[in-house]
Amino acid sequence: MNITAVLCLRNEGAFLLDWMAHHLACGVTHVVALSNDCDDGTDAMLDRLAEIGHVTHIRNDGPHGAGGIQFTGLKRADRCEAVRSADWLLPLDIDEFVNVHTGDRTLPALIAACPEASAITLTWRLFGNGGVVRYTDRRVTEQFTRAAPEIMHWPWRTAMFKTLYRNDGTYAKLGVHRPRSPDEARLDQAHWVDGNGAPLDAQFLTRRIFSNYGRPMYGLVQLNHYPLGAMESYVLKADRGRAVHSDHALGMDYWVERNWCLEEDASVLGLPGVGALRDALGADPVLGPLHAGAVTWRQARFEALMAQEPMRALFARLLMTPPTRPVPLEAARFLAHHATISRQTDEDAGG
Repeated sequence: MNITAVLCLRNEGAFLLDWMAHHLACGVTHVVALSNDCDDGTDAMLDRLAEIGHVTHIRNDGPHGAGGIQFTGLKRADRCEAVRSADWLLPLDIDEFVNVHTGDRTLPALIAACPEASAITLTWRLFGNGGVVRYTDRRVTEQFTRAAPEIMHWPWRTAMFKTLYRNDGTYAKLGVHRPRSPDEARLDQAHWVDGNGAPLDAQFLTRRIFSNYGRPMYGLVQLNHYPLGAMESYVLKADRGRAVHSDHALGMDYWVERNWCLEEDASVLGLPGVGALRDALGADPVLGPLHAGAVTWRQARFEALMAQEPMRALFARLLMTPPTRPVPLEAARFLAHHATISRQTDEDAGG
């Protein structure tokens, strides 16, 4: 079974080998990686991974125009043979780790548990900062084990998902959260299921990008999402900018909405084989030094950013901000009911 992940990244070489080892162990057979304007050697690491055979590397350097970095990259990936020939496709980000809870904990086991599915939604579980200040060269899945509760009523972004879908022609284009450009003649044969394997209604075929609130959704699979990391890493993320909404600066609003540390969840560490794969990648005579260089670059970049007042002020606010707490249930339901959420954007509508 050919399961291809699609990954867009910039200046994240320090996390790349950990991400690759996890997803190769999880059953991803190939990665189409799009890099843009890298300063830390991420692009060189991807070139080496392409030589080894795990990766198809596509350079997506700017300028990117109105479509933004990630959409431009996905359009390039659409034309890639590794995408066109895949049996299943799964667009992911470097801070997302698939966490399967069935069988041998791999994506093939998940697909086998949902034999009728043509698309499976992998709903985020947000993992907060946990008070970690300094960036260290350590697997994020080991460092950050405090997360949001499974059942959430607000904010709605906690229920966003990525989609593992069969590449059978029903959808012509990759999307950030869901496949796009559906073939109307094929939609009546499409069968979407959630992270429990339960069937989803017809609106998911063309438009939804978030799961239903207020119910369990991780029975078979969840998508561990580590959007914050250490406080130092968040400052670098703010400096890098957003891949989709590049005109939206990262600040305290993004941090507070995602800094959930209410429950302990280390289940992702139960996936076998990750450590051995990580050791093998790190032992490569090219990848090992490139990884070390990316770590050094990250540490030096943080020091340079501390000479800039806006970034120094952001770091100070992070140090003073406690973990996010849920609002009272009735208030959360009121907010969810009255939220204005655009569902007709190009991504959400599947256009």
